[in-house]
Amino acid sequence: MMKIFATEKVKDLDQYTIQYEPISSPDLVERAATMFVHEFCRRYSKQIRIVVFAGQGNNGADALAVARLLIDEGYRVETVLFNPSNHLSYDCELNKERLLKMERVEFTEVIDNFMPPELSERDVVIDGLFGSGINRPLTGGFAAVVNYLNQSEATIVSIDIPSGLFGEDNRQNDPEAIVHADVTFTFQFPKLAFLLAENEQYVGEWKVLDIGLHPDIIEQTPSPYYFVQEEEIANVFQPRDRFAHKGTFGHALLIAGSRGKMGAALLSAKACLRSGVGLLTVHIPQRGELAFQTAFPEAMLSFDPNKEFFSVLPDISTYSAIGIGPGLGQHMESAAALERLLSTTSHPVVIDADALNLLASNHDLINRIPPRSILTPHPKEFDRLAGVSKSDYERLMKAQSFAVEHKICIVLKGAYTAVCTAEGNVYFNSTGNPGMATAGSGDVLTGIILGLLAQGHEPETAAVAGVFLHGVAGDLAAIYRSEESMIASDIIDMLGKAFKQTKDF
Repeated sequence: MMKIFATEKVKDLDQYTIQYEPISSPDLVERAATMFVHEFCRRYSKQIRIVVFAGQGNNGADALAVARLLIDEGYRVETVLFNPSNHLSYDCELNKERLLKMERVEFTEVIDNFMPPELSERDVVIDGLFGSGINRPLTGGFAAVVNYLNQSEATIVSIDIPSGLFGEDNRQNDPEAIVHADVTFTFQFPKLAFLLAENEQYVGEWKVLDIGLHPDIIEQTPSPYYFVQEEEIANVFQPRDRFAHKGTFGHALLIAGSRGKMGAALLSAKACLRSGVGLLTVHIPQRGELAFQTAFPEAMLSFDPNKEFFSVLPDISTYSAIGIGPGLGQHMESAAALERLLSTTSHPVVIDADALNLLASNHDLINRIPPRSILTPHPKEFDRLAGVSKSDYERLMKAQSFAVEHKICIVLKGAYTAVCTAEGNVYFNSTGNPGMATAGSGDVLTGIILGLLAQGHEPETAAVAGVFLHGVAGDLAAIYRSEESMIASDIIDMLGKAFKQTKDF
């Protein structure tokens, strides 16, 4: 998995690479700039005008190297170097000298007064003012430059990170002093800030460029944050034994459904069986029998004495994994039955939807959740459990702490769903698309995770792999159905292709 490092660690990774590869600092800048230019040339025509905005530090050094390499590629490039203190970093000074040795260079160094160039929608600005090392909001002239760029109609491509954005926590930042990039080409790893919804307006589309930092220091440097990629998930699914039978792959119990919400139970149940579990029993109110027997004959049924909602816990002794919540309702009897479940089993439980809301309404139940259980809240559901957060970063930190405190797994759903484990690690998902923001999508995810858990996967593995597969299926559904037209059952329909694609990686 790709580690995500705090920005304060990145300088150490650079220095180790310089010392032990070995490579000089200017050559590392050249390598990063070369990777940036290679990706840039794939996307942008030589018919555009490029205006490079460079700062005084190492991000500015990257920008000046990029300007020189783009000129070599035949682009028209204007470069503006901001140097109000009349002092450049070593790498920045060196790359300034290299740029000025070229012919036909359009170069301006700003020390006192800045006459901004006219920018149009046909221009591309390369933002290399500030990198990931800043820890306080931009002010004064630099804030004015950022505001000028954001007011322009030019396309903005940022080097490594949009200028002004902090790599992690932006709660104390000035939102008016951060570049709004259309595209960000970041080096070696994503920044934590890229994975939070509140920063999408600054980061735009982003892509990681491998600049060859030393693998030893990457492996040796600890980080609790990871970006999940396909190769790790492919290793989760091993070939099935030829002599396996349905009992080999577990028996799941799904407690779900209430009057008017049987669809959620059906979606979750179908996703569970499509995820490879051998047997599935769904505990539903009696009113749902006809719907289930007609629409989904592969599932076995357990009937609650109540015709309308969950009120009595069935015998759970024979099941390899239990999930609860989709379409459950929030009746008092359901809360009491949920309490009996949490008090009866010591095995991990998958808890979603109305079961989460019942926990939020009965906080004493949270301490009864069996260790390593998997909770799958969306942001508002999590806020009900742990208190309202003022930012996505604050919510993520709460989820990380909540998982450690209660020794459980929190699947905090979103564009880059974060799986927070009892050990304090956080695994960000790399698959999925906005079309999955549709009714029932979360019920499908619950079924997938339950199916994997019932087959004997560790809870953390079931959560991470389940989220990944859910996203792959959603991406395939978007290809066939479009993001706009996608419904939750389309995700289920693509689970087979999602398994095959992931296993064949």
